Amino acid sequence: MSFDLTILVALGFVGLLAGFVDAIAGGGGLIALPVLLSVGIPPVTAFGTNKLQSVVGTAIAAFTYWRKGFVSLQLLALAIPLTFVGSFLGALAVKSIDTSVLQYAVPVALIAVAVYFAFAPKLTDEDSQARLSTVIFVPVMGFAIGFYDGILGPGTGSFLTLGFVTLFGLGVTRAAGHTKVLNLTSNIGALALFIPSGNVVLPVAIAMIIGQIVGGYLGALTGIRFGARLIRPLVVLVSIALAIKLLLFP
Repeated sequence: MSFDLTILVALGFVGLLAGFVDAIAGGGGLIALPVLLSVGIPPVTAFGTNKLQSVVGTAIAAFTYWRKGFVSLQLLALAIPLTFVGSFLGALAVKSIDTSVLQYAVPVALIAVAVYFAFAPKLTDEDSQARLSTVIFVPVMGFAIGFYDGILGPGTGSFLTLGFVTLFGLGVTRAAGHTKVLNLTSNIGALALFIPSGNVVLPVAIAMIIGQIVGGYLGALTGIRFGARLIRPLVVLVSIALAIKLLLFP
């Protein structure tokens, strides 16, 4: 597939916007995927191309959160490889299982995430007491949500952020930082299958990657600067938007 320079430049700006939103609350695919489909890229290839372009913005955001002290790699030491394995297996399974049940289950879960972030009174940047063992259950969460990301993907960032806040007691900004690291890992896991399969349009991915570099960095800085005041409402908006999109345009 070939695209003229005007379209590639426009896709670069789409990548910037998607990277900015994704770095703060996740859901950048809500912006990027419809655009990729609208320029004539087949669905599976659009999914793979989106994974490749988003992985760079997610990496920039994850590094920025880590450099600013909002990520503990020790906490994620076992979760990172298990998230990779889960995502790879999910991408492998998507070709052989019926995912139609997720069409309604995922929007319901996203609405629940939105309701929780909208009305829970204690969502701040302060850490609280973990409800589950981080050593055991952060890797379990990483594998499970990584598997989901490999199969479908929408809401991965919202689900991870909710898990880190409610189950493991992280403040909202730290939760966002740890989410970016595991989201990066799940994207790489899926790409380990999509790239060898040829399901990526490289010129489009490169154009959007340039935008993702800028958007991911600015989004992470914005999330760190405003913390829970911005991340909390944006997670609500992204979760509701994803739920509506999945229900009305499956």
